[in-house]
Amino acid sequence: LDPSLDMWDFSSLISLWINRFYIYLGFAFGFSLWICFQIVIRKQNKNSQEKTVPKASRDLMTNGYISLQKKEVFVSGVKIFYGSQTGTAKGFATVLAEAVSSLGLPVALINLKEYDPDDHLVEEVTSKNVSAFLVATYTDGRPTESAEWFCRWLEEAANDFRFGKTYLKGVRYAVFGLGNSAYVSHFNKVGKDVDKWLWMLGAHRVMSRGEGDCNVVKSKHGSIEADFTAWKARFISRLQALCKGERKPCGGNCKKGKCESNQHGSEAMEPGSHAQEGFHQRDAEQEEPFGSTSEEESGTEDHQSLKSVIDVEDLGKIMDRMKKEKREKEWQEGETSLIRSTVKNEASERRAMITPALREALTKQGYQLIGSHSGVKLCRWTKSMLRGRGGCYKHTFYGIESHRCMETTPSLACANKCVFCWRHHTNPVGTEWRWKMDQPEMILKEAIENHQNMMKQFRGVPGVREERFEEGMTVKHCALSLVGEPIMYPEINRFLKLLHERKISSFLVTNAQFPAEIRNLKPVTQLYVSVDASTKESLKKIDRPLFKDFWQRFLDSLKALAAKQQRTVYRLTLVKAWNVDELQAYAKLVSLGNPDFIEVKGVTYCGESSASSLTMANVPWHEEVVRFVCELVDLIPDYEIACEHEHSNCLLIAHKKFKIGREWWTWIDYSRFQELIQEYEDSGGSRTFSAKDYMARTPHWALFGASERGFDPKDTRYQRKNKSKDISGC
Repeated sequence: LDPSLDMWDFSSLISLWINRFYIYLGFAFGFSLWICFQIVIRKQNKNSQEKTVPKASRDLMTNGYISLQKKEVFVSGVKIFYGSQTGTAKGFATVLAEAVSSLGLPVALINLKEYDPDDHLVEEVTSKNVSAFLVATYTDGRPTESAEWFCRWLEEAANDFRFGKTYLKGVRYAVFGLGNSAYVSHFNKVGKDVDKWLWMLGAHRVMSRGEGDCNVVKSKHGSIEADFTAWKARFISRLQALCKGERKPCGGNCKKGKCESNQHGSEAMEPGSHAQEGFHQRDAEQEEPFGSTSEEESGTEDHQSLKSVIDVEDLGKIMDRMKKEKREKEWQEGETSLIRSTVKNEASERRAMITPALREALTKQGYQLIGSHSGVKLCRWTKSMLRGRGGCYKHTFYGIESHRCMETTPSLACANKCVFCWRHHTNPVGTEWRWKMDQPEMILKEAIENHQNMMKQFRGVPGVREERFEEGMTVKHCALSLVGEPIMYPEINRFLKLLHERKISSFLVTNAQFPAEIRNLKPVTQLYVSVDASTKESLKKIDRPLFKDFWQRFLDSLKALAAKQQRTVYRLTLVKAWNVDELQAYAKLVSLGNPDFIEVKGVTYCGESSASSLTMANVPWHEEVVRFVCELVDLIPDYEIACEHEHSNCLLIAHKKFKIGREWWTWIDYSRFQELIQEYEDSGGSRTFSAKDYMARTPHWALFGASERGFDPKDTRYQRKNKSKDISGC
């Protein structure tokens, strides 16, 4: 072999060894180029696949195997909890369920009365459900009977350290409260409490609380139905966002046009992170804060100076207090903004008292509605007397011709929500006039026209007496007791004057909550005050007044009644097991108002109502009413029992000044009253008159103890056998 060739091979090997790093670098560079080339090719293939394969059947190619992409579920369903007394919350829950179903989500309607939170509420932590709570506020800010146990459990759990602040962490919820802002001190209290207690237990509020208001004046959208509709729209919109994986509503603070709320959980988090926990995490700074009340945290130690020496063991408590104070401050700021919006709402144009929903409800009950706040209805006793079957107790006690009486009101609103309300609380409530106001001329004109139109329907009806039908077409009496509080109407005095100009007598009923209006009231034929209870506790229980100072207003109203010179009446409604054992207290009230007459009537059961717990067991027998009256008369020596109307379960106690000789003069000389009221108006109010100036003799058949029991013997219905029982000896 050639020695030079061997030398070259050896030197070549040495050269390669010396330059081996350059060789490695070349190989690495080439390999990198090959990898980049492969990546580009695969990316192009993937893009072409996405364009040709439908989105619903798109597959991921992994190691030669095909697997379907799993879609992440953010909302598995909606549970709607409701606590209702009158059925409104239940109706709203049904409407909400239909709206949720339209999104294709499973929905469950749950009555809180049938729900055990101790066993099932914690299940919502991991269920991925969204819970909606529709809860109403009942008397004195308490929950409805159906939601009472749930609210009690929730309150105890929120204040029990054993549950902790993360007990319901993961639960997503929204609250809509139903209330009436006329009850200022506890408006929507139950809705606020449920919202607060859920938040204290760690639940996540997906949207701000909605507040429905039955008070059409202060209602943000004009009625509680409109309030709910607006909240429902926001809830459905929020639900759609949650289904897409949005964690929170956009606050408008997005940077560089990129909204973080639109990032899905799968895109915003890296694989392996705690996605579910992050999705449900409770960020107190982003939520509307709710803290415990200041009373729960009161004490001098709440304000320890941070400059003083602090024990390490107390540091955690101090930090908690600081956080709570911050939350309370933010909560108060939220409440302040709510008040400001309410004031702004009040400053806007006044609304009509009769909302579309209220109009529909009252029309179904037979009302003929007038303008924006008045109504008229045909009384059943009007129909009865047209047929010659007897009149109402006012016919027996005061000589009213029932077929010529128009029952109306210039104000459908009332300041009470009495348990025995025979309108089942369909009318609005309020403590002052804040609605649009119609003129009294229009109200009276349309009231008479509507009354006459309803009367015309009885022309030619079998049994209707022709002469009484003709008489009935001319209104002679007006009972301002249909519903609501007529004395609230700002132009009530003008309305009364118009009645008297038409020679129509006036019988006005008030619920004894407006003493100033009673004092300013011009003379009426007869002024009634409802005395439904004789103690503060029982009055609150029975009448459920809106005023905080209802008892003082009640007493002041009775004192104002005593100053009236025309005929005045106490109207007592007896409810068995509620107010029949307060004789001494009733006697004191009689001495306070010194009325001319006292009507004592057993409560009328108007059927089952979710707004009242009354049953037939609360209706006293006529004998029980008679016994009560006899015992009451023994305590008020200036009064005696004068008249009785057994059919209405009613008796009349009259002051002895209306007993001339041995005869009672409780009836009214209506022609004489019209003469006196005309003289009063002509003199500019200087010429007054008293109740005795227009009294008339009471017929024998109307007297207490008469065999007719208050039934007019001229009416065919009461030409019957006399009853054998004798209850006149008391």
